[in-house]
Amino acid sequence: MDELKSKKIIALMSGTSCDSIDAGLCIVEPDMSCRLVQGINFQYPEHIRAKIFRLFSGDATVKDVCQMNFAVGKCFADACNVLISEHGKPDFIASHGQTIFHSPKKEKLDGIQLRSTLQIGESSVIAAETGCPVISNFREADIANGGEGAPLVCFADEKWFKKLKKNVAIQNIGGISNVTVISNSHKTYGFDTGPGNVIIDYCMVKLFGRTFDMDGETANSGKICDSWMDCLLQDEYYFKNPPKTTGREYFSPMYIDTALRFAPKEPEDVIATVTALTAKTIAQAYERFIYPKLDLDEVIVGGGGAYNPALMKFLRHYLPKHINIKTHEDYGISNNFKEVMAFALLGYCTYYGIPNNLPECTGAKKRVILGKITNI
Repeated sequence: MDELKSKKIIALMSGTSCDSIDAGLCIVEPDMSCRLVQGINFQYPEHIRAKIFRLFSGDATVKDVCQMNFAVGKCFADACNVLISEHGKPDFIASHGQTIFHSPKKEKLDGIQLRSTLQIGESSVIAAETGCPVISNFREADIANGGEGAPLVCFADEKWFKKLKKNVAIQNIGGISNVTVISNSHKTYGFDTGPGNVIIDYCMVKLFGRTFDMDGETANSGKICDSWMDCLLQDEYYFKNPPKTTGREYFSPMYIDTALRFAPKEPEDVIATVTALTAKTIAQAYERFIYPKLDLDEVIVGGGGAYNPALMKFLRHYLPKHINIKTHEDYGISNNFKEVMAFALLGYCTYYGIPNNLPECTGAKKRVILGKITNI
């Protein structure tokens, strides 16, 4: 292995909410620390974003998938070039891509395993448009080695938060919610707790014509429908033992529309209930899969959900009072760009040939080096 050196990396992430391309210029040091120099939220062109949602819904052809792979690659490159124009070229780009399907279930066809995942955003296009090497396709190697291909951010969480020397849950609330559990007495592990903003955002569009609940105002103006939430909490995913992952494929528009058939009449009550659902499923996941192993001292929240006061209020209500709740900002890590920083670190490890998955989190058979390198 080459001697580790500081690297300037542009990292790219577009999550299940597909609200924008998060791009961040990061400096990763040999001690695995990561500093965000600048982060931007780069908007997809309107019709490209609409077409991505058609891919999510399954209402697309093979031609659509093929074309959008290259189109999204161009969008990712455009986001990079905004940062490059101001800061110059990085050593390389680390791109998570845009997940359009994630299927880690143990299914077989003619005896052949069908576990799979697909992120689009062609790395060759990014490399050609920016003139920079690109590291991409981080999830496939984990799945090929028996894992679920997620959650991958646990690797960064362990590097950054193990030094706290206490029992902490690093809770990301993006489109989907995932947690990393870090303790001095237990190996780091993690899993997806369930929906984050995906149900909230869908209902906001459907009922209010807005893409998200700004400052949690709509949720705060409604009342929780306990009977409907009790029904929603019976979903089998919440009872499944980790390691486990989920995504938009499971909490799909069809899933949400079916659930809405039994929803309260007032639209504000719908938003209040599904916002509380995200918080409650996080709290119940802790009760089922964390507390039996260890006591938590602190929960550190990141992702878009950290900016939703209603969601944070519900989370405080459902978690035991002795557990402190903080955000990533309290530790100098951007709530908005935490996952970007994590993929900068994952790319750094790929570059130097350092295994960068955690089998305790993904279920893989062994530690492997994630990611593929596309040269100029």
